[in-house]
Amino acid sequence: MSRPFVTKAQLLTELNAWNAGKISAEQLQDWMVTYYDPPEVEIGPGETEWVQEAMNIIMNEYELAKIPKFKKEGYAFALAFLECDESNFYQAKHHFVHDGFSD
Repeated sequence: MSRPFVTKAQLLTELNAWNAGKISAEQLQDWMVTYYDPPEVEIGPGETEWVQEAMNIIMNEYELAKIPKFKKEGYAFALAFLECDESNFYQAKHHFVHDGFSD
């Protein structure tokens, strides 16, 4: 029996839908809550270690953040984080976590 998984494409679909106004921030968070559970769900199968880690951080942040803290700019930071590599991982992470949400 195979483990359930979330692909980068699936995550991008949800982020794009939220950015385009097709789903609300509440629906984005509901998707994260439903599909993000690391012990049971494999995140980013076949992706690099950096992309898998970025996906875990993105999904965790959108799962736990209070919805009024979501910023539309977070979408661009999430996309940049998903495209990161070893050389810019920490910078992309910082921008997503610190600039993608209001505090």
